[in-house]
Amino acid sequence: SFKTTKLRGPPRTDLIYGASKRIFESPDAGAIYEVWAKEYGVVFEVPTTLGGAKIMLTDPRALAHYYARETWTYVQTESARFFLQRHFGRGILWSQGEDHKRQRKSLTPAFSQAAIRHFTPIFYNSAHKTKIAWEAMIEASDGGSAIIEVQSWMNHISLDTIGLAGFSHDFGSLDGKRSLITELFDTFGSFSKRSAVDVGLLLLSQVIPLLSFIPTSRTKLLREVQRTMEDIPTELLARTRKEKEEGVLDGKEDRSIIGVLSTFRDCYLRLPLQAVYAK
Repeated sequence: SFKTTKLRGPPRTDLIYGASKRIFESPDAGAIYEVWAKEYGVVFEVPTTLGGAKIMLTDPRALAHYYARETWTYVQTESARFFLQRHFGRGILWSQGEDHKRQRKSLTPAFSQAAIRHFTPIFYNSAHKTKIAWEAMIEASDGGSAIIEVQSWMNHISLDTIGLAGFSHDFGSLDGKRSLITELFDTFGSFSKRSAVDVGLLLLSQVIPLLSFIPTSRTKLLREVQRTMEDIPTELLARTRKEKEEGVLDGKEDRSIIGVLSTFRDCYLRLPLQAVYAK
């Protein structure tokens, strides 16, 4: 027989959702886990939906061990892979084992030392724009202080940085520009938009993946984000091919992630275009 160590953890206060609903609806789930770590130790068990349970690691050495061997010893649940495949494709987030190793290797050209050096100014530029905006908010407020919604700003930093580094596309969200993808991300991060039905179906779909096919406001947003993010590299590759044919590039190359990968298309001859986008 197989015997495991009994772990301490918070009680199951909800017969259906365990502690999952409380965590999901909390504006600061990290604070909940911090309290539990202090009470139950660096490794504890959390009750989840429909009688399930998950193990939480807060010890740095345990986390290092987990992530170093994640794609071989520790695999994702089927429900997690189903979610990733449906909304993000069969990319590196979805893959495991040999497939994950192969996809990591195919991404090497886009993450070489030279490529990373090219991306560094993009990161600095996003941080500099944020610094200027925050200083302006503080100066404009009374008393020389201001309350800043950091998470919202981090979403915009990530969006602009990923747009430029990943697709050579400037969303301009840090400059105050409004676009469909910016509005989608802002809406997606709004807690006020989550209905009880959306939350219930999301948590239940982690156990019963087929429930994720039921349309909700959250799944519709995810699909819209996916469609918008797919349109950007499609337009970029089409524009690059056209410019090459017309000689507009004149030896210049797009050094974004998708641009570098398109240069190394030989690596993807056995993969459909959607698989390249998923990466």
